Amino acid sequence: MQDVLFDFISKYVSLTEDEKNIIISFNTFRTFKKGTTLLREGQYSNEVYFVLKGCIRSYYLIDGVEKTTAFYTEMEGLTPHCVTSKAPSQYYISCIEDSILNVSNPEMDVEVFNKFPKFESMCRVLSEELLAKQQINFDEFKTSSPEQRYLNLLQKRPDLIQRVPQHQLASYLGIKPESLSRLRARILTKNKG
Repeated sequence: MQDVLFDFISKYVSLTEDEKNIIISFNTFRTFKKGTTLLREGQYSNEVYFVLKGCIRSYYLIDGVEKTTAFYTEMEGLTPHCVTSKAPSQYYISCIEDSILNVSNPEMDVEVFNKFPKFESMCRVLSEELLAKQQINFDEFKTSSPEQRYLNLLQKRPDLIQRVPQHQLASYLGIKPESLSRLRARILTKNKG
């Protein structure tokens, strides 16, 4: 699994064998079963996640109803807000599939940055890319209809359609599962006609 991580990193910076061995020595690769809750509302955490294989999601529990806010799949990272704020989490993070994650923490990151300054610049670039992507996604969500949101999802993240349970997908799109079923049927009918 570390080769997957190294292939990803190589898109941004080159690593020597010594650097790769030091990264492996941190022993940060973890396997989680489908359904595992990584973070609960009210919990303090210092863990940062990077998905090597699988799918995790973040969601709020509002009046007993799960409201999905994001899905993270291969080569996507997540730093829960509670890690930087040092406050209890306001949301949940759980595994939708059996997942292999690189789990680190801010102290470990500082150690890596001290040993490899090039990682800090790589992480800054990744953070800027993520922030821009999240802003675009947020703007698209706020300005589009449920049908447009679904079509955007089909275009940008088609894998989620197969990987994510329909009720979680509907929640992510801001609609009820029945509405998602009708929307899918309507789009299918349009495409046939």
